Amino acid sequence: MVKEAVMDYISANKAAWEEAFDHRRPHWGDDVPARLQQEHLPFLDPAIVAEVEQLDLKNKTIAQFCCNNGRELLSLMQLGATRGVGFDIADNILAQARTNAAAANITNCEFVSTNILEIPAAYHEQFDLIIFTIGAITWFEDLKPLFAKVADCLKPGGILLLHDFHPLMNMLPLPGEADFKADDLSHIAYPYFKPDPFIENDGISYIAEPYKSKTLTSFAHPISAIINNIIVNGMQLTAFNEYDYDVGLTDVYDGKGYPLSFLLEANKLI
Repeated sequence: MVKEAVMDYISANKAAWEEAFDHRRPHWGDDVPARLQQEHLPFLDPAIVAEVEQLDLKNKTIAQFCCNNGRELLSLMQLGATRGVGFDIADNILAQARTNAAAANITNCEFVSTNILEIPAAYHEQFDLIIFTIGAITWFEDLKPLFAKVADCLKPGGILLLHDFHPLMNMLPLPGEADFKADDLSHIAYPYFKPDPFIENDGISYIAEPYKSKTLTSFAHPISAIINNIIVNGMQLTAFNEYDYDVGLTDVYDGKGYPLSFLLEANKLI
């Protein structure tokens, strides 16, 4: 029954993400090949750029879980990896990833459509680096099996990089919400610990204009849940950095003393 319930929300999210891509703004994602050919590490936040440039990815195998249209993974391929694999649940978004990779002449990167929790055993112990970027882990109710899959797929000594919204962002009202007070940015509107999921029917805002969408279900995870579920799955935390700027929702709280985003690094124990 538990597995069936998990599959229900994951299957529903798959349908909603594919619907969002069908409603995408004109030319969304079409700039990826040109930017990959003209820019250094495009589509990556400066915090990730600073971190990955310190890693030696030459001749390494790397993966991105929840890779979307592949723009970030394709950017990382500039650092000399011999193979890249992007995993995501939305078939039509991955089709764009493959098209953009071909247009950018990146032939050593593949894209696999799958529920992340069910990545096949053929990919176990295959990767020197696995990366999650903004807004990925929120789509999983339970982080323990998610990071178990990360541990399965990393080589011994392999690196996990996780860059995301800080959970404190879930406490802050965003512009346009009833509780937002532009003259009082110290106002906290929502609890940090939120056991119930977020249920939304407004689509994916960075892909499409708002519309009445299929249901999207996501989850809030406190920092303790993130760190503890990495540790229990045989990985050692090696870095945890917090930043006072947001990475996609709003810039109104930037520089106001809140932790708004973070970058975590962990190694799979040998």
